[in-house]
Amino acid sequence: MTAPTGPSPRVLLVWDAPNMDMSLGSLLGARPTSAFRPRFDAVGRWLLDLAGPDAVAEATVFTNVVPGSTEVVRPWVEALRNVGFAVFAKPKVTEDSDVDDDMLAHIRLRADEGQLEHVVVASGDGRAFKEPLEELQKQGTYVTIIGFREHAGFAVASDVFEFVDLEDIEGVFREPLPRITLDALPDSGAWLPPFRSLRSLLEPRR
Repeated sequence: MTAPTGPSPRVLLVWDAPNMDMSLGSLLGARPTSAFRPRFDAVGRWLLDLAGPDAVAEATVFTNVVPGSTEVVRPWVEALRNVGFAVFAKPKVTEDSDVDDDMLAHIRLRADEGQLEHVVVASGDGRAFKEPLEELQKQGTYVTIIGFREHAGFAVASDVFEFVDLEDIEGVFREPLPRITLDALPDSGAWLPPFRSLRSLLEPRR
């Protein structure tokens, strides 16, 4: 007779959609087109590979929904759920209606249940996550931050966390991101394109 076994170790991904969207838009200087939107199926495969065959892989996305935007957001949420991601959606009714506390609460819930072997946080928000994740790592949970190196300085510089640039995960982007910055110029120099048309100067201010 096989002896009963305890709960399987868990690898948890928590994706901070507002922060990741803002970081990507800042990199591009505009709202991302389909070529520059992350492919969550590729993120899911990466997470499964990280978890291996013996751990539970849990993928979650936390997002705000601005009133009146549900018809735009619904297809994205349904696509995520079809890939195997759970989505926590919260109405954006005030400037303070962010999802940081909800993400941290879910991480704490899984940690309190035991067997949280590895947590992966997709965010560049060091103000919200740095100290709680450092404490979690001290308690024995391995922590990885995924995001963009230009916007996740707290993780890039950390001696505690592993950092993985989102573009380095295979298949996440269909095309290379246009990531020429003043901090990463080629020796031959580079053009930095305008964020908006010069003609926009003639448009009335809102």
